[in-house]
Amino acid sequence: MTEPKAPKIEFPCDYVIKVIGHAAPDFTEFVVEVVEQHAPGLSEADISVTDSSKGRFSSVQLKIVATGEDQLKALFEELKASGRVHMVL
Repeated sequence: MTEPKAPKIEFPCDYVIKVIGHAAPDFTEFVVEVVEQHAPGLSEADISVTDSSKGRFSSVQLKIVATGEDQLKALFEELKASGRVHMVL
């Protein structure tokens, strides 16, 4: 029996990522700066921020134009390597 393959993503496409980390005054700005390096052209409408109920964590959701798997991999790795990001979904 063969494993089902993950659906292939057609690039370029709109792609939503969610970045979760410790809430800090500059967390959103930090995330946007990193994402802009890999996917320039974000607008305010593409970004939404939600704080956890106790205010300890912040979740930044961004809609980018994904150009390929290499771009997404590099973006995820840079965010995770920062030490400020708990999770990238």
